[in-house]
Amino acid sequence: MILFFLTSGLFLGWSLGANDASNIFGSAVGSRMITFRKAAIIASVFVIVGAVLQGAGGAQTLGKLGAVNAIGGSFTLSLAAAVTVYLMTKFSLPVSTTQAIVGAIIGWNLFTGNRTDAGTLSKIVATWISGPLLGAVFGVLLFMSVTVIKKVSGIHIIKFESYIKTGLLFVGALGAYSLGANNIANVMGVFVPAVALEPLNIGPFSLSSAQQLFLLGGIAIAAGIITYSKRVMQTVGANIVELSSEAAMVVVLAQSMVLFIFSSSWLSDLLVSIGLPAIPMVPVSSSQVIVGSVIGIGLYKGVRNINFKLLGEIAAGWIATPLISGLFTYFSLFFMKNLFMIDVGHRISEGSTEISPASMAPDPATSEMMRYIFLIIITISLIAGIYVLLLQSKRNRELKASEEKFWKNMK
Repeated sequence: MILFFLTSGLFLGWSLGANDASNIFGSAVGSRMITFRKAAIIASVFVIVGAVLQGAGGAQTLGKLGAVNAIGGSFTLSLAAAVTVYLMTKFSLPVSTTQAIVGAIIGWNLFTGNRTDAGTLSKIVATWISGPLLGAVFGVLLFMSVTVIKKVSGIHIIKFESYIKTGLLFVGALGAYSLGANNIANVMGVFVPAVALEPLNIGPFSLSSAQQLFLLGGIAIAAGIITYSKRVMQTVGANIVELSSEAAMVVVLAQSMVLFIFSSSWLSDLLVSIGLPAIPMVPVSSSQVIVGSVIGIGLYKGVRNINFKLLGEIAAGWIATPLISGLFTYFSLFFMKNLFMIDVGHRISEGSTEISPASMAPDPATSEMMRYIFLIIITISLIAGIYVLLLQSKRNRELKASEEKFWKNMK
């Protein structure tokens, strides 16, 4: 039964991959420096790694906003957020999955009578403003730096483009890792308090209950990237403002830096150790950061380059997303509880010592089922990887043979 309830989180992960996660390579694909297929493969691998290794911080923050205490409630609000993001994606708008899940959690709090933590909410909302601003600042500074290096070094334009293309692959991998680390909380964070699994040992590695959920969510994000992200990539990468090759690399790097900052616990601890304020571990919208970076570069290059009409549509989507998600969650919870008789959660009194479901003994049957699921996923991934490598090798041989035939006929 738990696996069925997790499907809404997987759907939300797929929606994030189709929308937010596409932004890590949107500028690169939009500027035609990297093919969509190559971008999708790199993003899929590194988003999963980032989710598993560094996804706990953002999940804890969402738990403080509202700790959903029933798996039925987690399923419902996750489904409501996913449907909201999916509908926005249908209109090719790069909306924020963070805003959708925050709106859904607030809707659950209102329905169950739980208090929404104002301090946590203010931190999250602050990132909706600071994220795009930091993206714009980093975008402009990095773009200026790359422009200066290009002029001073005197590199030939063809060689420079080759360096940029390679750079796009590396910063895209970093961006995918940062996205997985920061945004997996949006996908599986609401399930962490309500689901308990036995530790999973894979060779020398051991995955906790939360990490297993993050792994499932990361795989769902990867599926969304591969199957449905191309349209939003084109919206972000080409339609807001025309990007040069170096600007495309800068946008991805700026987004990577911002997401990494808000998901790096060791960086936050380092600042605290030298007497500076801690960095809040908050899920940040990659869409907002990307758009902020693109706008920053557009302003630096000249206001006339910016498509303000499309920008207004995107801003409207950002405002509407949490409102729609919150309302949809509230009414969905009503139907789930009263029509289907499913426990969607209850109010926790102040000072209560109630034990959450995740702190109870893990269910052995569900944990065993998860082991088989992961084994099947790993096997399929290995087969698919080998197939892609063989297909690429075949295409390289055909291209080489075609070139040799061409030069032979020229002689």
